[in-house]
Amino acid sequence: MKKIIIGLGSCGIAAGGLKVKETLQHLADDANLGITVGETGCMGMCYAEPMVEVVDDGGQSTIYGGVDEARAAEIFNHHVIGGTPLTEAAADADFLARQVRIVLERCGAIDPESIDDALGMDAYVGLEKALKTMTPQAVIDEVTASGIKGRGGAGFPTGLKWKFAAGYEAEQKYIICNADEGDPGAFMDRSILEGDPHSVIEGLIIGGYAIGATKGYIYARAEYPIAIRRLKIAIEQAEARGFLGENIFGSGFDFRLTIKEGAGAFVCGEETALIESIEGSRGMPRIRPPFPAERGLFDKPSNINNVETLANIGWIIRKGADAFAALGTDESNGTKVFALAGKVNRGGLVEIPIGMTIREVVDDIGGGTKGGKALKAVQMGGPSGGCIPAELMDTVIDYKPLAETGAIMGSGGMIVMDEDNCMVDIARYFLQFTQSESCGKCTFCKIGTKRMLETLERITQGEGADGDVEKLEKLADQIKTNALCGLGQTAPNPVLTTIQYFRDEYDAHIRDKKCPTKQCKALIRFDILPDKCVGCTICAKKCPVHAISGKVKELHVIDHDTCTKCGICKDVCKFDAVVVE
Repeated sequence: MKKIIIGLGSCGIAAGGLKVKETLQHLADDANLGITVGETGCMGMCYAEPMVEVVDDGGQSTIYGGVDEARAAEIFNHHVIGGTPLTEAAADADFLARQVRIVLERCGAIDPESIDDALGMDAYVGLEKALKTMTPQAVIDEVTASGIKGRGGAGFPTGLKWKFAAGYEAEQKYIICNADEGDPGAFMDRSILEGDPHSVIEGLIIGGYAIGATKGYIYARAEYPIAIRRLKIAIEQAEARGFLGENIFGSGFDFRLTIKEGAGAFVCGEETALIESIEGSRGMPRIRPPFPAERGLFDKPSNINNVETLANIGWIIRKGADAFAALGTDESNGTKVFALAGKVNRGGLVEIPIGMTIREVVDDIGGGTKGGKALKAVQMGGPSGGCIPAELMDTVIDYKPLAETGAIMGSGGMIVMDEDNCMVDIARYFLQFTQSESCGKCTFCKIGTKRMLETLERITQGEGADGDVEKLEKLADQIKTNALCGLGQTAPNPVLTTIQYFRDEYDAHIRDKKCPTKQCKALIRFDILPDKCVGCTICAKKCPVHAISGKVKELHVIDHDTCTKCGICKDVCKFDAVVVE
């Protein structure tokens, strides 16, 4: 029986996947040939959404990218009915060629709302092995031997973290999944939860068994409605099959799971602030020690791991620690998922063995920068990370080498920037984010980041002064040293790395009152070249503030006092008469 599968993660839905599915469902119904139309989560190739997979009677699969309603009908008629694949419309296989998929092994391959699909690809096999054949200590030992480090940013060894939580005695313990993904440009956790929620649930149950926790929480931001809906469905299905609840697999182990929807505060990605939020308080970090392993949720021993970390656990127990440890580097084992975004040709979800270089990811998997423009930098680690310049693109993707550049591995954001990006403005953008997300509990974060942001805003407005860079560096050092939690301690990183690698851009803004990339509006002006303007009037008609005047077939001029520097005039001019200075 032929099958048609449509990718309906958030990226696929945003690109029009629901209309494509509706079109294909109508065609299949009208044909009345027993053709099934299903859905899956994100396949990773977000750049090619909406995506459609056609599986022939013999199991041969063809994946199509960039499918609209018209192309969907063409695929149905030529391939599904006619039996002739449209090879010119097939998705680019190079994107997947160098990836190794552990966390993403079922994403894009199963219906995330079908537990039978997940079971068909070995979901809960690791859980059964753990509960039937391993003691809690043996599970911890296996996770420790795998060498997996926390994939949420800090890179703390997961087995050691579980050992700490297991070491405290209490009538009630908790294990928590941190799904409060808030980094700009990051969508790893969302895609995993939307594409394979059972992998995270399985990891939580195994972790609960290992540390002695019988209750778990998934803390997911409410801005992820599809992920939350699919999680709820998966939990209900797991309960119905006996994977959640009492006496799981006849082992005597009980485990219950609750979803807590967060309100979108970035600081709640910090584990103690997350605990405060679950308890019903405002999300603000606690002073540590005591650490959550000793006194966490409701003052009980607790363990927190992020989505990607937990999604690895079932695979590790099922395949064995050695299989996981065989991937990666001597210092860091396994794979890492990245959200590849920005000015790159093939953006999407990427899972690679730790140890590849940044250049390999951007060029070989991502297909290089858009429009052939020169690569300038890659931002890694989100607001807590740093901007790595083009000359360091051969840096190995591992915790220590990335830290040596001033960036961090982080949870997995990888934003590509080209020659048109202003690095001073990039620093301002990320600091604006962290400053607005500061909970305000500690002075160095609340006030220090505000002073840094004010300085950066002055610089991008052409009001920078000598000594501003040194002021930024001094404030950064004080904030990193004295802030209470990781949000404040790492907030200066984007500023420090842009100063380190792009100091010339700061000097141009401050001393010359120029933005070299012509991105800072206060430091640029639009003009019309008299030798190229033909008086076509298009720019004047399109200007939203009527700042351009001139008669037909005569030179047009821009009123700089009225001009908002939106750039529409330059975009619509067919004669390259509008220039930015």
